[in-house]
Amino acid sequence: MAADNPRGAMFRVILPNQHSRVTNAELFFDLVFVFAITQVSHTLLHHFTPLGAVHVAVLFLAVWWVWVYTAWVTNWLDPELTPVRILLFLMMLGGLVLSTTIPTAFEGRGLWFAIAYATMQVGRTAFWMFATPRHRTAVRHNAIRILTWLSVSAIFWILGGLAHDEARLWFWIVALTIEYVSPAVRFWIPKLGFSSVEAWAVEGGHMAERCSLFVIIALGEAVVVNGATFAELDWTADNISAFVSALVGSIAMWWVYFHKGAEAGAERISRSAESGRLARLAYTYLHMPIVAGIILTAVSDELVLKHPVGHSDVRIIVSTIGGPLLFLVGTILFKHAIRGFLQLSHGIGIIALAALWWFAAELSPLWLSVAATVIMIVVAVWESVSLGSTPEEAEEH
Repeated sequence: MAADNPRGAMFRVILPNQHSRVTNAELFFDLVFVFAITQVSHTLLHHFTPLGAVHVAVLFLAVWWVWVYTAWVTNWLDPELTPVRILLFLMMLGGLVLSTTIPTAFEGRGLWFAIAYATMQVGRTAFWMFATPRHRTAVRHNAIRILTWLSVSAIFWILGGLAHDEARLWFWIVALTIEYVSPAVRFWIPKLGFSSVEAWAVEGGHMAERCSLFVIIALGEAVVVNGATFAELDWTADNISAFVSALVGSIAMWWVYFHKGAEAGAERISRSAESGRLARLAYTYLHMPIVAGIILTAVSDELVLKHPVGHSDVRIIVSTIGGPLLFLVGTILFKHAIRGFLQLSHGIGIIALAALWWFAAELSPLWLSVAATVIMIVVAVWESVSLGSTPEEAEEH
Protein backbone atom coordinates (compact mmCIF):
# COMPACT_ATOMS: atom_id res chain seq x y z
CA MET A 1 0.00 0.00 0.00
CA ALA A 2 1.12 3.55 -0.71
CA ALA A 3 0.80 4.54 2.94
CA ASP A 4 3.21 1.75 3.95
CA ASN A 5 5.79 2.70 1.34
CA PRO A 6 9.03 3.56 3.20
CA ARG A 7 10.00 5.89 0.35
CA GLY A 8 6.93 8.04 1.01
CA ALA A 9 3.17 7.74 0.45
CA MET A 10 3.31 9.49 -2.94
CA PHE A 11 6.49 7.79 -4.19
CA ARG A 12 6.66 4.88 -6.60
CA VAL A 13 6.97 1.44 -5.08
CA ILE A 14 10.20 -0.05 -6.46
CA LEU A 15 10.11 -3.81 -6.98
CA PRO A 16 13.33 -5.86 -7.37
CA ASN A 17 14.21 -6.82 -10.96
CA GLN A 18 11.17 -5.01 -12.34
CA HIS A 19 11.21 -1.54 -13.84
CA SER A 20 8.37 0.90 -13.30
CA ARG A 21 6.17 1.32 -16.35
CA VAL A 22 5.34 4.65 -17.93
CA THR A 23 1.80 5.44 -16.83
CA ASN A 24 -1.11 6.66 -18.93
CA ALA A 25 -1.07 9.95 -17.01
CA GLU A 26 2.52 10.56 -18.13
CA LEU A 27 1.64 9.74 -21.73
CA PHE A 28 -1.33 12.11 -21.51
CA PHE A 29 0.96 14.82 -20.15
CA ASP A 30 3.34 14.31 -23.07
CA LEU A 31 0.63 15.27 -25.56
CA VAL A 32 1.19 18.91 -24.62
CA PHE A 33 4.78 18.59 -25.76
CA VAL A 34 3.74 17.30 -29.16
CA PHE A 35 2.21 20.74 -29.57
CA ALA A 36 5.28 22.40 -28.06
CA ILE A 37 7.65 20.69 -30.51
CA THR A 38 5.40 21.69 -33.43
CA GLN A 39 5.44 25.29 -32.21
CA VAL A 40 9.23 25.28 -31.93
CA SER A 41 9.74 23.91 -35.46
CA HIS A 42 7.21 26.29 -37.01
CA THR A 43 8.73 29.25 -35.18
CA LEU A 44 12.14 28.40 -36.59
CA LEU A 45 10.65 27.93 -40.04
CA HIS A 46 9.17 31.45 -39.99
CA HIS A 47 12.13 33.14 -38.25
CA PHE A 48 15.07 31.38 -39.88
CA THR A 49 17.66 34.12 -39.34
CA PRO A 50 20.73 34.10 -37.07
CA LEU A 51 18.85 36.00 -34.36
CA GLY A 52 15.71 33.94 -34.92
CA ALA A 53 17.75 30.75 -34.53
CA VAL A 54 19.12 32.00 -31.20
CA HIS A 55 15.60 32.82 -30.03
CA VAL A 56 14.33 29.38 -31.01
CA ALA A 57 17.31 27.70 -29.33
CA VAL A 58 16.43 29.46 -26.06
CA LEU A 59 12.80 28.39 -26.38
CA PHE A 60 13.72 24.80 -27.21
CA LEU A 61 16.10 24.56 -24.24
CA ALA A 62 13.32 25.79 -21.98
CA VAL A 63 10.81 23.28 -23.39
CA TRP A 64 13.26 20.40 -23.00
CA TRP A 65 14.26 21.41 -19.48
CA VAL A 66 10.73 21.69 -18.12
CA TRP A 67 9.85 18.31 -19.64
CA VAL A 68 12.96 16.45 -18.46
CA TYR A 69 12.67 17.83 -14.92
CA THR A 70 9.11 16.55 -14.85
CA ALA A 71 10.36 13.16 -16.07
CA TRP A 72 12.78 13.07 -13.11
CA VAL A 73 10.06 13.94 -10.59
CA THR A 74 7.59 11.39 -11.98
CA ASN A 75 10.39 8.83 -11.85
CA TRP A 76 10.23 9.24 -8.09
CA LEU A 77 6.56 10.09 -7.51
CA ASP A 78 3.73 7.76 -8.52
CA PRO A 79 1.44 9.24 -11.23
CA GLU A 80 -1.16 6.58 -10.47
CA LEU A 81 -1.99 8.47 -7.27
CA THR A 82 -4.55 11.26 -7.48
CA PRO A 83 -2.43 14.13 -6.06
CA VAL A 84 0.39 13.40 -8.51
CA ARG A 85 -2.08 13.12 -11.39
CA ILE A 86 -3.53 16.51 -10.48
CA LEU A 87 0.01 17.90 -10.49
CA LEU A 88 0.48 16.57 -14.03
CA PHE A 89 -2.84 18.00 -15.17
CA LEU A 90 -1.89 21.42 -13.79
CA MET A 91 1.46 21.06 -15.55
CA MET A 92 -0.46 20.37 -18.74
CA LEU A 93 -2.30 23.66 -18.33
CA GLY A 94 0.99 25.47 -17.84
CA GLY A 95 2.46 23.59 -20.79
CA LEU A 96 -0.36 24.69 -23.06
CA VAL A 97 0.16 28.32 -22.09
CA LEU A 98 3.90 27.87 -22.62
CA SER A 99 3.40 26.24 -26.02
CA THR A 100 0.84 28.76 -27.20
CA THR A 101 3.17 31.66 -26.48
CA ILE A 102 6.25 30.19 -28.20
CA PRO A 103 5.77 31.95 -31.59
CA THR A 104 5.51 35.37 -29.91
CA ALA A 105 7.67 34.76 -26.83
CA PHE A 106 10.14 37.41 -27.98
CA GLU A 107 7.36 39.77 -28.94
CA GLY A 108 4.09 40.51 -27.15
CA ARG A 109 3.62 37.37 -25.00
CA GLY A 110 7.04 37.06 -23.41
CA LEU A 111 5.73 37.65 -19.90
CA TRP A 112 3.12 34.90 -20.31
CA PHE A 113 5.84 32.51 -21.47
CA ALA A 114 8.04 33.42 -18.49
CA ILE A 115 5.23 33.11 -15.95
CA ALA A 116 4.13 29.72 -17.34
CA TYR A 117 7.68 28.36 -17.37
CA ALA A 118 8.67 29.63 -13.92
CA THR A 119 5.40 28.45 -12.37
CA MET A 120 5.82 24.96 -13.82
CA GLN A 121 9.42 24.62 -12.65
CA VAL A 122 8.99 26.07 -9.17
CA GLY A 123 5.51 24.62 -8.53
CA ARG A 124 6.40 21.06 -9.50
CA THR A 125 9.56 21.11 -7.40
CA ALA A 126 7.72 22.54 -4.38
CA PHE A 127 5.14 19.75 -4.69
CA TRP A 128 7.91 17.15 -4.75
CA MET A 129 9.53 18.72 -1.67
CA PHE A 130 6.29 18.66 0.36
CA ALA A 131 5.53 15.11 -0.83
CA THR A 132 8.85 13.84 0.52
CA PRO A 133 8.61 12.51 4.10
CA ARG A 134 10.87 14.13 6.69
CA HIS A 135 12.76 10.94 7.42
CA ARG A 136 14.14 10.96 3.84
CA THR A 137 16.54 13.77 4.66
CA ALA A 138 18.80 13.43 1.59
CA VAL A 139 15.86 13.59 -0.82
CA ARG A 140 14.25 16.54 0.98
CA HIS A 141 17.54 18.42 0.95
CA ASN A 142 17.83 17.68 -2.76
CA ALA A 143 14.39 19.16 -3.35
CA ILE A 144 15.32 22.25 -1.34
CA ARG A 145 18.52 22.68 -3.36
CA ILE A 146 16.71 22.40 -6.69
CA LEU A 147 13.88 24.68 -5.55
CA THR A 148 16.45 27.29 -4.54
CA TRP A 149 18.18 27.24 -7.93
CA LEU A 150 14.90 27.30 -9.85
CA SER A 151 13.58 30.16 -7.72
CA VAL A 152 16.67 32.21 -8.56
CA SER A 153 16.35 31.46 -12.28
CA ALA A 154 12.62 32.29 -12.11
CA ILE A 155 13.54 35.87 -11.20
CA PHE A 156 15.47 36.21 -14.45
CA TRP A 157 12.67 34.58 -16.45
CA ILE A 158 10.20 37.14 -15.11
CA LEU A 159 12.63 40.05 -15.57
CA GLY A 160 13.07 38.90 -19.17
CA GLY A 161 9.33 38.75 -19.64
CA LEU A 162 9.06 42.34 -18.46
CA ALA A 163 11.98 43.50 -20.62
CA HIS A 164 12.03 43.91 -24.39
CA ASP A 165 14.15 42.98 -27.40
CA GLU A 166 17.82 42.28 -26.63
CA ALA A 167 17.40 42.70 -22.86
CA ARG A 168 14.80 39.91 -22.81
CA LEU A 169 17.15 37.57 -24.63
CA TRP A 170 20.00 38.22 -22.19
CA PHE A 171 17.83 37.80 -19.10
CA TRP A 172 16.58 34.48 -20.43
CA ILE A 173 20.07 33.31 -21.35
CA VAL A 174 21.13 34.00 -17.75
CA ALA A 175 18.09 32.06 -16.49
CA LEU A 176 18.89 29.07 -18.70
CA THR A 177 22.56 29.17 -17.74
CA ILE A 178 21.61 29.00 -14.05
CA GLU A 179 19.36 26.01 -14.68
CA TYR A 180 21.68 24.09 -16.97
CA VAL A 181 24.74 24.60 -14.77
CA SER A 182 22.97 23.61 -11.56
CA PRO A 183 22.98 19.80 -12.09
CA ALA A 184 26.64 19.91 -13.10
CA VAL A 185 27.53 21.57 -9.78
CA ARG A 186 25.19 19.19 -7.95
CA PHE A 187 22.87 22.01 -6.88
CA TRP A 188 25.26 23.42 -4.30
CA ILE A 189 23.72 25.93 -1.91
CA PRO A 190 25.02 27.44 1.35
CA LYS A 191 24.65 25.26 4.49
CA LEU A 192 23.40 22.18 2.61
CA GLY A 193 26.39 22.03 0.25
CA PHE A 194 26.45 19.58 -2.68
CA SER A 195 23.86 16.87 -3.26
CA SER A 196 25.02 13.27 -2.92
CA VAL A 197 25.10 10.77 -5.75
CA GLU A 198 22.87 8.44 -3.70
CA ALA A 199 20.10 11.05 -3.58
CA TRP A 200 19.94 11.01 -7.39
CA ALA A 201 19.18 7.30 -7.78
CA VAL A 202 16.45 6.72 -10.40
CA GLU A 203 14.49 3.76 -11.70
CA GLY A 204 16.61 3.39 -14.82
CA GLY A 205 14.19 1.55 -17.08
CA HIS A 206 11.52 4.16 -16.54
CA MET A 207 13.88 7.08 -17.23
CA ALA A 208 15.16 5.45 -20.44
CA GLU A 209 11.62 4.78 -21.64
CA ARG A 210 10.49 8.34 -20.88
CA CYS A 211 13.29 9.88 -22.94
CA SER A 212 12.86 7.44 -25.80
CA LEU A 213 9.19 8.40 -25.91
CA PHE A 214 10.17 12.05 -26.26
CA VAL A 215 12.31 11.07 -29.24
CA ILE A 216 9.18 9.41 -30.66
CA ILE A 217 7.29 12.67 -30.08
CA ALA A 218 9.87 14.59 -32.10
CA LEU A 219 9.93 11.99 -34.89
CA GLY A 220 6.14 11.88 -34.92
CA GLU A 221 5.97 15.65 -35.29
CA ALA A 222 8.32 15.41 -38.28
CA VAL A 223 6.15 12.74 -39.92
CA VAL A 224 2.97 14.76 -39.33
CA VAL A 225 4.55 17.89 -40.83
CA ASN A 226 5.71 15.90 -43.86
CA GLY A 227 2.28 14.44 -44.42
CA ALA A 228 0.42 17.72 -43.91
CA THR A 229 2.74 19.59 -46.26
CA PHE A 230 2.66 16.90 -48.93
CA ALA A 231 -1.14 16.75 -48.84
CA GLU A 232 -1.30 20.38 -49.99
CA LEU A 233 1.06 19.88 -52.96
CA ASP A 234 0.62 18.61 -56.49
CA TRP A 235 1.87 15.05 -56.77
CA THR A 236 4.68 15.65 -59.18
CA ALA A 237 7.74 13.42 -59.46
CA ASP A 238 9.87 15.96 -57.57
CA ASN A 239 7.35 16.38 -54.77
CA ILE A 240 6.86 12.63 -54.38
CA SER A 241 10.63 12.11 -54.31
CA ALA A 242 11.03 14.81 -51.65
CA PHE A 243 8.27 13.24 -49.57
CA VAL A 244 9.82 9.76 -49.79
CA SER A 245 13.27 11.15 -48.92
CA ALA A 246 11.86 12.90 -45.86
CA LEU A 247 10.01 9.79 -44.66
CA VAL A 248 12.97 7.47 -45.22
CA GLY A 249 15.20 9.97 -43.41
CA SER A 250 12.88 9.85 -40.38
CA ILE A 251 12.89 6.05 -40.49
CA ALA A 252 16.70 6.05 -40.61
CA MET A 253 16.82 8.32 -37.55
CA TRP A 254 14.42 5.99 -35.75
CA TRP A 255 16.64 3.03 -36.68
CA VAL A 256 19.85 4.71 -35.52
CA TYR A 257 18.35 5.58 -32.13
CA PHE A 258 16.03 2.65 -31.39
CA HIS A 259 17.41 -0.44 -33.12
CA LYS A 260 20.34 -0.83 -30.72
CA GLY A 261 20.86 2.35 -28.70
CA ALA A 262 17.60 2.76 -26.78
CA GLU A 263 17.52 -0.84 -25.54
CA ALA A 264 21.22 -0.78 -24.63
CA GLY A 265 20.70 2.44 -22.71
CA ALA A 266 17.76 1.03 -20.75
CA GLU A 267 19.73 -2.09 -19.84
CA ARG A 268 22.86 -0.13 -18.89
CA ILE A 269 21.10 2.37 -16.61
CA SER A 270 18.98 -0.37 -15.01
CA ARG A 271 22.17 -2.20 -13.96
CA SER A 272 24.17 0.89 -13.02
CA ALA A 273 25.16 1.45 -9.41
CA GLU A 274 25.13 5.20 -10.15
CA SER A 275 21.89 5.45 -12.11
CA GLY A 276 21.45 9.12 -11.22
CA ARG A 277 24.82 10.13 -12.63
CA LEU A 278 24.18 8.23 -15.88
CA ALA A 279 20.65 9.65 -16.15
CA ARG A 280 22.00 13.18 -15.75
CA LEU A 281 24.61 12.76 -18.51
CA ALA A 282 23.04 10.38 -21.02
CA TYR A 283 19.39 11.36 -20.75
CA THR A 284 19.18 14.87 -19.30
CA TYR A 285 21.98 16.48 -21.33
CA LEU A 286 22.86 14.25 -24.29
CA HIS A 287 19.28 13.77 -25.48
CA MET A 288 19.01 17.50 -26.17
CA PRO A 289 21.02 17.45 -29.43
CA ILE A 290 19.20 14.28 -30.51
CA VAL A 291 15.79 15.93 -30.22
CA ALA A 292 17.06 19.26 -31.58
CA GLY A 293 18.47 17.48 -34.63
CA ILE A 294 15.10 15.87 -35.35
CA ILE A 295 13.32 19.22 -35.05
CA LEU A 296 15.81 20.91 -37.38
CA THR A 297 15.42 18.06 -39.88
CA ALA A 298 11.62 18.51 -39.78
CA VAL A 299 12.14 22.15 -40.75
CA SER A 300 14.32 21.00 -43.64
CA ASP A 301 11.71 18.49 -44.79
CA GLU A 302 9.04 21.19 -45.03
CA LEU A 303 11.36 23.57 -46.89
CA VAL A 304 12.42 20.88 -49.37
CA LEU A 305 8.85 19.68 -49.93
CA LYS A 306 7.76 23.21 -50.82
CA HIS A 307 10.80 23.96 -53.00
CA PRO A 308 12.39 20.69 -54.21
CA VAL A 309 14.06 22.17 -57.29
CA GLY A 310 16.22 25.19 -57.89
CA HIS A 311 18.89 26.68 -55.68
CA SER A 312 19.62 25.42 -52.15
CA ASP A 313 19.69 28.54 -50.00
CA VAL A 314 21.29 28.92 -46.59
CA ARG A 315 18.16 27.88 -44.71
CA ILE A 316 17.87 24.61 -46.65
CA ILE A 317 21.59 23.82 -46.35
CA VAL A 318 21.74 24.52 -42.62
CA SER A 319 18.61 22.52 -41.81
CA THR A 320 19.12 19.61 -44.24
CA ILE A 321 22.71 18.97 -43.17
CA GLY A 322 22.66 20.47 -39.69
CA GLY A 323 19.67 18.42 -38.52
CA PRO A 324 21.15 14.96 -39.15
CA LEU A 325 24.58 16.24 -38.06
CA LEU A 326 23.24 17.41 -34.69
CA PHE A 327 21.30 14.16 -34.32
CA LEU A 328 24.40 12.03 -34.96
CA VAL A 329 26.53 14.08 -32.58
CA GLY A 330 23.93 13.50 -29.88
CA THR A 331 23.58 9.78 -30.57
CA ILE A 332 27.32 9.09 -30.73
CA LEU A 333 27.82 10.81 -27.36
CA PHE A 334 24.77 9.09 -25.87
CA LYS A 335 25.96 5.67 -27.00
CA HIS A 336 29.48 6.43 -25.78
CA ALA A 337 28.01 7.17 -22.35
CA ILE A 338 26.23 3.79 -22.24
CA ARG A 339 28.73 1.62 -24.15
CA GLY A 340 32.06 3.22 -23.36
CA PHE A 341 33.27 3.47 -26.97
CA LEU A 342 32.58 5.74 -29.92
CA GLN A 343 30.49 4.22 -32.70
CA LEU A 344 32.61 4.36 -35.88
CA SER A 345 29.56 4.36 -38.14
CA HIS A 346 28.29 7.53 -36.47
CA GLY A 347 31.70 9.20 -36.71
CA ILE A 348 31.92 8.47 -40.43
CA GLY A 349 28.37 9.76 -40.86
CA ILE A 350 29.31 13.02 -39.15
CA ILE A 351 32.36 13.39 -41.40
CA ALA A 352 30.29 12.62 -44.51
CA LEU A 353 27.68 15.23 -43.60
CA ALA A 354 30.38 17.81 -42.96
CA ALA A 355 31.90 17.01 -46.36
CA LEU A 356 28.48 17.32 -48.00
CA TRP A 357 28.36 20.91 -46.77
CA TRP A 358 31.10 21.83 -49.26
CA PHE A 359 28.99 20.70 -52.21
CA ALA A 360 25.56 21.66 -50.87
CA ALA A 361 25.21 24.93 -52.79
CA GLU A 362 25.67 23.06 -56.08
CA LEU A 363 22.81 20.64 -55.37
CA SER A 364 19.08 21.21 -55.59
CA PRO A 365 17.13 20.93 -52.31
CA LEU A 366 15.79 17.53 -53.40
CA TRP A 367 19.19 16.05 -54.16
CA LEU A 368 20.67 17.54 -51.01
CA SER A 369 17.89 15.88 -49.01
CA VAL A 370 18.47 12.57 -50.79
CA ALA A 371 22.21 12.76 -50.10
CA ALA A 372 21.66 13.41 -46.38
CA THR A 373 19.12 10.57 -46.21
CA VAL A 374 21.53 8.15 -47.91
CA ILE A 375 24.20 9.01 -45.34
CA MET A 376 21.75 8.29 -42.51
CA ILE A 377 20.79 4.95 -44.12
CA VAL A 378 24.46 3.97 -44.36
CA VAL A 379 24.99 4.81 -40.69
CA ALA A 380 21.94 2.76 -39.65
CA VAL A 381 22.90 -0.27 -41.73
CA TRP A 382 26.56 -0.10 -40.71
CA GLU A 383 25.72 -0.03 -37.01
CA SER A 384 23.22 -2.88 -37.35
CA VAL A 385 25.77 -5.08 -39.12
CA SER A 386 28.67 -4.20 -36.82
CA LEU A 387 26.71 -4.72 -33.59
CA GLY A 388 25.32 -7.97 -34.94
CA SER A 389 28.80 -9.47 -34.43
CA THR A 390 30.41 -10.40 -31.14
CA PRO A 391 30.93 -7.62 -28.57
CA GLU A 392 34.69 -7.70 -29.13
CA GLU A 393 34.29 -7.35 -32.88
CA ALA A 394 31.65 -4.65 -32.43
CA GLU A 395 34.07 -2.49 -30.46
CA GLU A 396 36.51 -2.63 -33.35
CA HIS A 397 33.79 -1.18 -35.62
